[in-house]
Amino acid sequence: MTKTIQLMALDIDGTLLADDLSIPNENQQAIFEAREQGIDVILCTGRSKMSAEPFAEKLQLNSHMITGNGSEIWLSDGSLLERTPLKSDLVAFMKELQADTGVRFWAASTEAVYKTDMPADLYNHTWLKFGFDTEDDQLRTMIHDKLITFTELEITNSSTTNLEINAAGVNKANALQKLTSHLNLDMKHVFAAGDSLNDVRMIKDAGVGVAMGNSQQVVKEAADWQTFSNNEAGLAVAIRKYLQ
Repeated sequence: MTKTIQLMALDIDGTLLADDLSIPNENQQAIFEAREQGIDVILCTGRSKMSAEPFAEKLQLNSHMITGNGSEIWLSDGSLLERTPLKSDLVAFMKELQADTGVRFWAASTEAVYKTDMPADLYNHTWLKFGFDTEDDQLRTMIHDKLITFTELEITNSSTTNLEINAAGVNKANALQKLTSHLNLDMKHVFAAGDSLNDVRMIKDAGVGVAMGNSQQVVKEAADWQTFSNNEAGLAVAIRKYLQ
């Protein structure tokens, strides 16, 4: 143990959760042990707040939370530190692109997550994220190549088959930097764990960056250490490695 960890930022899917979307008992116990040592444990996820909250409740976490890949930063008292929306005209463009290609999609607003029908008036909502999902590599690459022409967009993924789109500058790393600055905490005292492209920058920026065994290769290359997979409670192994 070379660094004193004061905050642990945990991705949810592919990290905290096993593939069946359960929280392994070992992960729950290790998180409890970290909190017993006075470490602040937060969820840092691509999920919306409404989707992430049930996991926070199961873990009895009453701390801060970063959601929508960093589009929202929530404080422990439930107040919003910052929100960075996605422009409605860009959401309209992406919905048209999705309709043309027929790939699966989801779109997150401050009120709901849409996976089939979208609201009739896209301009009357505050949008946070848009996602495309397809096993067709060529089609996904085509969509990606169209999107990268927009400087107002930030493009990552949370699996090898999807694309996750936020406003430019929105990512977990930037959100974590803003939260730690608000808390007067240095990033060298942060532990971050994840498995996908949307986790890479926070893993690089954290004092301790951990890649799951099931991570995409780019995540493993960015990390300080690689643990076991999400189905082997690899998060618990990593947390205990860095507890004092």
